[in-house]
Amino acid sequence: MSHPTTLGHPTTPGHTTTPDQGIALDARGIRFEGGPQLVLCASLFYFRLPREQWRARLAQVRASGYTCVDVYLPWNYHETAPGRWSFEGRRDVAAFLDLAQEEGLYVIARPGPYICSEWDGGALPAWLGLDPQLRVRQHEPRFLDRVTAWFDQALPLLAERQYPANGPVIMMQLENELDFFDCEDRTGYLTALRDQALRHGITVPLIACSGQGDLEGATGDVPGVVPACNFYPDDDSPHIEPEVRRYAELLAERDLPLLITETNRRHRTLRRLLASGASLIAPYLQSSGWNFGYTPSAGNWGRPGNLMSHGYDFGGYVSSTGTERPEYAEAQILARVIDTLGPRLALATPTVPHTPVTTDFPTSSSPSALRLDGGGRLLAVPHLGTRTGTGTGTGAGTGTAVVNGVPVVVAADSCPLMLVDVPLEPWGHEGTLTLASADLVAAGEGVLVFSSEVPVTVVVADTRVEIPAPAPGAPGRATAAGLTLVALAPSDAVRLRTTDRNGSVHLDEPAPARQASAPVAVRRARRRADSAPERAAGRHELPPTLESLGVYRGRGTYRTTTDLTGVDELLLVGAADIVDLTIAGRARPTIAGFGATRRIDVREATGSVDVEAVVEIWGHANFDDARLPALRLGALRGLGTLWTVRETADVSALWSVHGHWAGRPAPLRELGGWSSTRVGLPVTYTREIRTATAAALHLKGVVEPVRVSVAEGEPHTVDTVPESHAVHCVQTVHAEDPWVLLPAGTHRISVTLPHHPSGGGLRAELLGLDQVTDWTCSAQDDDLLTGFATEAAPGQEVQLPLVLAAGEEAWLDVDLPASHDGLLLRPDGTQVRVTGWAGGECVGRVWVGDRPDFSGGDANVLWIPPGWSGLTLLVRGAAGPEVPELRVLRLESSD
Repeated sequence: MSHPTTLGHPTTPGHTTTPDQGIALDARGIRFEGGPQLVLCASLFYFRLPREQWRARLAQVRASGYTCVDVYLPWNYHETAPGRWSFEGRRDVAAFLDLAQEEGLYVIARPGPYICSEWDGGALPAWLGLDPQLRVRQHEPRFLDRVTAWFDQALPLLAERQYPANGPVIMMQLENELDFFDCEDRTGYLTALRDQALRHGITVPLIACSGQGDLEGATGDVPGVVPACNFYPDDDSPHIEPEVRRYAELLAERDLPLLITETNRRHRTLRRLLASGASLIAPYLQSSGWNFGYTPSAGNWGRPGNLMSHGYDFGGYVSSTGTERPEYAEAQILARVIDTLGPRLALATPTVPHTPVTTDFPTSSSPSALRLDGGGRLLAVPHLGTRTGTGTGTGAGTGTAVVNGVPVVVAADSCPLMLVDVPLEPWGHEGTLTLASADLVAAGEGVLVFSSEVPVTVVVADTRVEIPAPAPGAPGRATAAGLTLVALAPSDAVRLRTTDRNGSVHLDEPAPARQASAPVAVRRARRRADSAPERAAGRHELPPTLESLGVYRGRGTYRTTTDLTGVDELLLVGAADIVDLTIAGRARPTIAGFGATRRIDVREATGSVDVEAVVEIWGHANFDDARLPALRLGALRGLGTLWTVRETADVSALWSVHGHWAGRPAPLRELGGWSSTRVGLPVTYTREIRTATAAALHLKGVVEPVRVSVAEGEPHTVDTVPESHAVHCVQTVHAEDPWVLLPAGTHRISVTLPHHPSGGGLRAELLGLDQVTDWTCSAQDDDLLTGFATEAAPGQEVQLPLVLAAGEEAWLDVDLPASHDGLLLRPDGTQVRVTGWAGGECVGRVWVGDRPDFSGGDANVLWIPPGWSGLTLLVRGAAGPEVPELRVLRLESSD
């Protein structure tokens, strides 16, 4: 076995450490606290919880048996405007870390600079995009200068709280899933981040997680930066184990452990990861929270994107309101197994089972086992069937596995950690535990305690016994070779305090059941006469971005007057996130298309008309999705550009063909009309297009991505090879936004697409455009809105339902009953967006009625934390299929 290497800074060969000097990592695992540790880690984010609940939530994680929390530090949460820093109140991350230590938890700190986390911009400040030379997540001086300013604020807080000297921080993550991002110089970028960490005295291991298994892509192979892995498999996949074992082997070749920094939340899957060699298992997101105010991101796993809800909950073991789910007990049982096996498990190495295993239920295609330190094996046998039925076989309530020739019962939807050929000496008994079919949750001199909901098979030496399935409050017992064997129902196993040698068990009292109050309906509110003030932002030739107006979170209003004589439609390009557009007094359906180009029918309007657009930032993109402009990381928000469409022409014909066997003179065909047997290979269609004004080329029928290049117009023939022209624009056109903007002039357009004879073909339109100019702008950032919402104001009492016109707003003050655990507010109505403030802070936003897709937690509720006084709602009517109406406010206990 090689010596453990100190990580967190570049090392020299042969440099070693002792556990009391810090954290040591090698192929056998993690060492600190005087010995090897297998770490269970839960995500818990201070910025998604009220400060008053930090300690209770941390204590709840510790009570689950997990020993660590991973904590993002969002840069743009602390730098609220350029050079304006805040680490007070809910932003006091130092206090949160100190509480974690007091509650007996270690911390993996993740300060970015990019964190993803479905957080506004992935925590990159919105104003970074105002510098056209600054390139985020690159080895680029302007970006790194800004990162330095952030690290100068955040890293000293972490350095002061590192293990073992002064705090709980045992690892620090640099960046986040960089292998998803097109970073041009990964080595240079990660080296720069590493060097900043070292400059600030970070001595704990520095890690960088790979989001899709590209270790080099995540770390740049920078010395002193430890690769970690994020796995998000299908929980029911039979192929999890061989994938995970491959990474354990790759890292072992570097004398490093497998650190799983993010993964699914189900403990059936976590057991499979443990048996495959993981030394750190950190499911994301076990302890859920809330996206307060304007902090959610935009663009999360949709078609191609959607909006993140106020609730931030992916089904972890604790809900957003703090309620413990069934997986919480699963966590406690797994933690007991880990504690019982102790260093033997922490120093185990992965292997494929030498023990023959057959099953009559769906299971892993290649089950994993661990060689325990000191002898024996731990074998994971997942039952991937459901809990329907009571018989045996696929999909039944239980199934049968044959292990070493011994049939054992396995519950559906479970993954028992079976022990094979384990010496019993460490527990004060001679002999060998030949087989145990259930989780070992406690062991002492003369007694072994298992957790199971089905009968347990135990073989000690050559003696085999069957323990009947235990029931809650009714343990099963047996003896074998002088050992007392006890089987507890899982509900009893989580409360196990001590066990006597005779098999008597002593349990903690169950926690009292929490009684939720009945839902109530609130039908009265006070409507304010005044609306929130707007900050004038001047006149502009073209609509500016909201960020350029100083709005990083919030909204702005754009107004102009334009002549629509002879105009049938407008073209809106690049608008994001939420656009309420009113033309000639008529509200249009709300636009939330992430910057996709939109055609707007205005045939009913003529002459000089007023145009108004209220644009709200839901959140900046947290992932770099190239399909739509507003889904690019660092993309700015605002109205984009508005054009009048002066003419439309079909330009689907007369394209010259280049590719496959097309010869010279180049054939002329319709776009996409070339016939070939070479399916899937690219064909290029080229055509000259002349425009007297700016124009937009619309490719209709795009299915697969299409490459479009625009070259300078020059004298040519149809035989001219497209590459002979100077190309000044190349872009990939997607089905989500099949448009190319062209300046006035003559252009050589080349469209390259894979030959697809089964496709429906392409059509091409050319729209002649005139830009709509001369805009006045006003701004309402989140500080302005929050100030107005939280100041006392008179109002006139109104009784719901409240009917609004599209685009009309109402500010409502609502009286709420006192609640010990907070309240869930569920607006009931149609076509309204509701933003709530309480306790001097924006709580969140809800969109009722016809709306875009949402992801995260319950998208229909606002949570009012306990102790947050007052409630003010901004209700805005949105144009859509129904009349905007707020019918009633339903209140539910958050117990």
